[in-house]
Amino acid sequence: MAQVAGTSSGIVAALTAAALGTVGFLAYRAQATVPAGLGAGPVVHATPTSKAPRDRHHPTALPNGSGTGERVVYSVDDDRVWLVTPGNRVQRTFPVRPGTVDPPVGTYWVTSRSSTATGTDSIPIEHVVRFTSVDGVTVGFSAAVNGAAEGMAADSGVKTGGIRETRADGTAMWNFATIGVKVVVIR
Repeated sequence: MAQVAGTSSGIVAALTAAALGTVGFLAYRAQATVPAGLGAGPVVHATPTSKAPRDRHHPTALPNGSGTGERVVYSVDDDRVWLVTPGNRVQRTFPVRPGTVDPPVGTYWVTSRSSTATGTDSIPIEHVVRFTSVDGVTVGFSAAVNGAAEGMAADSGVKTGGIRETRADGTAMWNFATIGVKVVVIR
């Protein structure tokens, strides 16, 4: 019986070592495949006081100086989002309603997503796409399940980082902005 117990503990030790080795290897692989800069915080590419140039004849046109390649562009001054394809073509643009906390101008990456959640304003939301936090307040895009963007932050003392979209725009954002997609915040 003592020999069986010794053999069993040896097998358990071997399996534990193999499991730890596998977890370590997978963690290394996951780290090696994360896009550069993901989760490293914002990389500021413009001064906070400057505003990206706009086309006066086409106010919804993608602002110059908003980066290149596939990205979500969010203007905190215009309360507008552009979904831009890798070829620098605007796939969709739409107005949004921001929360009470604006992210600083800079470049971020989508770090987490939730299909459903409850907003800080207690409203059920869907298609949540998060990209940063400011002073402990998570900032991201979402759509109210009831379809109403208004009513956010009814209590002015509540800090909210939700940038609300219509449900249709929220679905478009959800399909476009997967983990690691760049988010460029401009004035």
